[in-house]
Amino acid sequence: MRPFLFAPALVITLVVSLALVSACAPGGDGPALSADLAALESDNPVRALPGRMVGHDLSLSETTTPPDPQRARLGRWLYFDGRLSADGSISCATCHIPEHGFSEPTPVSTGIGGQLGARKSPSFLNAAFAFYPETFWDGRAAGLEEQAKGPIENPIEMGETHGAVVARIAASPTYAHFFEQAFGDPAVDIDRIALAIADYERTRVSGNSAYDRFKEYDEEEDGPLAAPILTPLQERGHDLFFGDALCATCHVGNHFTDSKFHNLGVGWDAENETMADPGRFEVTGVDADRGAFKTPGLREVTRRAPYMHDGSLATLRDVMDHYVKGGEENPWLSPKMEILDLTEADIDALVAFMQALEGEGFMDTAPGLLPE
Repeated sequence: MRPFLFAPALVITLVVSLALVSACAPGGDGPALSADLAALESDNPVRALPGRMVGHDLSLSETTTPPDPQRARLGRWLYFDGRLSADGSISCATCHIPEHGFSEPTPVSTGIGGQLGARKSPSFLNAAFAFYPETFWDGRAAGLEEQAKGPIENPIEMGETHGAVVARIAASPTYAHFFEQAFGDPAVDIDRIALAIADYERTRVSGNSAYDRFKEYDEEEDGPLAAPILTPLQERGHDLFFGDALCATCHVGNHFTDSKFHNLGVGWDAENETMADPGRFEVTGVDADRGAFKTPGLREVTRRAPYMHDGSLATLRDVMDHYVKGGEENPWLSPKMEILDLTEADIDALVAFMQALEGEGFMDTAPGLLPE
């Protein structure tokens, strides 16, 4: 029998016994701090990394940069902490919202002071398994750590300096305790903050979807099914996705992304004969990269409307309509974009198949307590 037909339960463990918290508190700050640490430990315990989930070839511990459970626990607090922004109003979770697949339900992000950004926040689900580490729509960050630093100093997003954030977090004796647990000493710097957030983000894995179970099911080994895993409409969408609809040209592998950059004809300004957003070109300076954006993974895609880098397509049907017509013609349009011979019924089936990519294991809510 193949192991892990269903995702293993997440094992939750406390690394530090509550009875020993007082002895571990930096500076010996007494019973009040010990009580705070105990409450924080109980509210946000260290979580052991899960085993391999259905739909993934590796477990998190087998990836190139496996997250450390202690750092991930610290990163969870930092991820939801508004003190990373200048006025305390914006956290990472403001734009990367768990119930929206760690994206957002608006066309573009809203940052500090109600300022609107130019792009929609991309999801980082399953980033631990990415083919290539570059993040953001244009790939300007070399990895999750660099990505975590960027929004902090962006004047539209969080509007704060790294130095001010470090000073604010370092002033917390409770944070100091958990930095010591995660890194071996209580020192706080921007690299440690970014690494902790990145490790938390690496633990956000979606798997065990209906599609995953359909793909891994073997009647000879697993026995007969009481009911089909996919509906007939989803099976039709599956065949189209990997066939005539050409979706798997870019949405490849277990994570449904090639992690590359393509101009799909989104945002073409016909009047001025240019792309409204230069995309990857701003990073590389290569003319062929104008209007090219990173292929998003499709797990939990149903949670992430509206779609595309600018949130310009309201529904998955709108996305499919865009692909059917081959995108908006422009000088940099990807050669992978083709006019598709698909019917409305075909589009129904494709949308149904994408619903079969809804999985489990990724969801989270904000901690009840934050270090003070």
